[in-house]
Amino acid sequence: MLIYNTTYHVEESQEKYFLIWIKEYYFPEVEKMGVLHAPRMARVLSHREEGSACYSVQFEVESSAQLHQWHREQGVLLNDELLKVFKDKVVGFPTLMEVIE
Repeated sequence: MLIYNTTYHVEESQEKYFLIWIKEYYFPEVEKMGVLHAPRMARVLSHREEGSACYSVQFEVESSAQLHQWHREQGVLLNDELLKVFKDKVVGFPTLMEVIE
């Protein structure tokens, strides 16, 4: 099992809109394809910079091959939409992690 995490740095002026966008647009769009599962979001309390908020958005995915396919088919489009809506006021940093039992 892998976890696909994206940490977002969000300007405070956009925080409310970003949270709405993630919950009402991003999560439903990701779930349509059925590759990424168990979405969750958490506020990052460490590494906070003044004037911004930080969020971690995570999904479970079975394999890196499935994630790569999702990224090519849907992830790029969603990232383009994020840039269109928020420009440089939201920046995301993806991380792929393996669950250790």
